[in-house]
Amino acid sequence: MTTMIDVDAPGTQHCETTALTVLLRHQGIDLSEPMLFGLGSGLSFVYWDSKNMGFPFLGGRVKPFELTRNLAARLRLELLVQETTSPRRAWENVVAPIDAGRPLGLQLDSYYLDYFRSKVHFGGHIVAMYRYDDHDAYLVDTDQQGGTVATSLTSLAQARAARGPMTAKHRSFTLTAPKGLPSPRELVVPAVTACADAFLNPPIANLGHRGIEKAGKLVPTWLRRTDSPQRDLAQAALLMEKAGTGGALFRNFYRDFLAECTHLLDSRHLRTGHGLYSEAATLWTEVAALVAQAGESGHAQRLEQAGAVLGDLSRIEHEAMQALSRLGQ
Repeated sequence: MTTMIDVDAPGTQHCETTALTVLLRHQGIDLSEPMLFGLGSGLSFVYWDSKNMGFPFLGGRVKPFELTRNLAARLRLELLVQETTSPRRAWENVVAPIDAGRPLGLQLDSYYLDYFRSKVHFGGHIVAMYRYDDHDAYLVDTDQQGGTVATSLTSLAQARAARGPMTAKHRSFTLTAPKGLPSPRELVVPAVTACADAFLNPPIANLGHRGIEKAGKLVPTWLRRTDSPQRDLAQAALLMEKAGTGGALFRNFYRDFLAECTHLLDSRHLRTGHGLYSEAATLWTEVAALVAQAGESGHAQRLEQAGAVLGDLSRIEHEAMQALSRLGQ
């Protein structure tokens, strides 16, 4: 039996910020999930489609683990990341911190985890691990997945060894906080402006505000992309609202982060951004509902409506990020 490490299920919604909450609380740092997401400059957008994909994917955040790297750099945390192709070495990398009384984060493919109800490959899933015994690993996952959960050591090994899109080589990581932590107030401006600049100046047309505009033109064609609209459109809508996004494709998180920031900083640019992201969050939920209705009915009209709303969203988020990019000037 391993060292007992006290952890709470934080009741959070997104996998990466769930793991970060557990690791940081163990270090005595308690920040809200929207604050972690925002300080990690987590918001983004990608319209992802390729020949080997069955159906297009809409993503609302930066790449897996980028949020963790951003947050660690901003909070001046020591981030120790270990990767290996050796399953034996990978297990040693897990055992060492836990035996020393520290939880750690793992990136893996959620498909193999015993407690996961939806069997879909996602190699960018992140959990916190705090204990193991001869048979099981004890993890903390999102509220939706059960909070404090267990999976067999065999399933954990499969999940960590998986290869494919977004996977990492048995990635594990720990965080160590410095003695004097910078206050969230002094971190807000660089976190917000970095996120805004990336969103406003995407390197390709599939990302940021240009990506949303592109989605607005392509979503109306989605019925032609599938022989099973009930399955594929329902899944696309579900991924936007329920798949650990906090609802509205992460826009609820960003709205709530900006609301917290308005209590830390008095800025009209911040208030403008918050107002516009409140509007955007409502509209993203509307897009998801229209896509789901198109799947149920097979009516292209619903996708045309979704496309029009996405056109509006591209303009609203562009305006919001322009205001937020001026923060601190």
